[in-house]
Amino acid sequence: MSTEIINLVEEIKQSSELLRRRLDWDVAEKRLDELNALSEQPEFWNDPEQARKLMAERQQLETGIQTVKDLEREARDGLELVELSEGDEDMLNEVAASLKRVRERAAKAELQALLSGEADANDCYMQINAGAGGTESQDWAAMLRRMYVRWAEQSGYKVEEVDAHDGEEAGIKSATMLISGHNAYGWLKSESGVHRLVRISPYDSSARRHTSFASCTVSPVIDDSIEVEIDPSDVRTDTYRSSGAGGQHVNKTDSAVRLTHEPTGIVVACQAGRSQHQNRAKAWEMLRSKLYELELQKRREAVQDSHDSKSDIGWGHQIRSYVLQPYQMVKDVRTGHETSDTAGVLDGDIDAFLSAALAHAVGVDEEETA
Repeated sequence: MSTEIINLVEEIKQSSELLRRRLDWDVAEKRLDELNALSEQPEFWNDPEQARKLMAERQQLETGIQTVKDLEREARDGLELVELSEGDEDMLNEVAASLKRVRERAAKAELQALLSGEADANDCYMQINAGAGGTESQDWAAMLRRMYVRWAEQSGYKVEEVDAHDGEEAGIKSATMLISGHNAYGWLKSESGVHRLVRISPYDSSARRHTSFASCTVSPVIDDSIEVEIDPSDVRTDTYRSSGAGGQHVNKTDSAVRLTHEPTGIVVACQAGRSQHQNRAKAWEMLRSKLYELELQKRREAVQDSHDSKSDIGWGHQIRSYVLQPYQMVKDVRTGHETSDTAGVLDGDIDAFLSAALAHAVGVDEEETA
């Protein structure tokens, strides 16, 4: 039997055992049975909010348990196929290739199991702002927005644009998106920071190389289980006319809403709704989210070199560099992870960077608590 296949099967088994421990297997199975029984009760949906939370918990447990069962089954199947191959080299190569894909899924499941923070499972808001540099940085901000939208779509997340301000010639000055789906915040929280682009400018007639910056800030959507107190007297409200394409009433009334939290300087805006009432409600939700993220940031700042939305968008603050000229490379300055597939990254293939950042953050936390 191929030594490579034996090693692959052993790695998959180790991953499944680790996931069993993190799930607390016996407790998880018992809890899933309880939730299944509860969901079948006639009065279960009398309290929709509580029912939604229980169904989310049920889905999370069900997914975790099924993942472990799938890994264990595929490890067994791999061994059985090896025995059936009777030494056929082509079949052994096919089994090895299949087990490598299973191992990759197992590694991702291990990382997914690390998303245990109090808000990791939540949806999130992502705000992108162009740095200094006019059209160059605004175009780069639009490229970043597209990268995250593509990643979200490929990962099965829903994306809704909440607010956007276009650049004068191209790109965007800023944009805020709501990214909805299980663990959206947990995966994307490490993307907060400044992103640096080096390329030959398409807007420079002399074809010179330019460096552009854009910042990204990610904050979790918080539900009623997390309390964030805001004194209304600390918040200034401004209304203005929406700038995007709208319907019969949008762009004709001051329906867009901007909130400024004066003690922190945090500003949020929403213009996606058709009425000022809708935009005001969404803006308050975003403000609560931002203030909660600020509190999380205070807790993290002692153990990691991150920064909040007030960081300068320029040299010395970047978390990742995207170099398109004179060579092709994307490199995360925190984890050291890099790739030459710049086109793939800008088209949303950023899972390896997210995984490396998550593993790095967990490693820092473990060092601090050791």
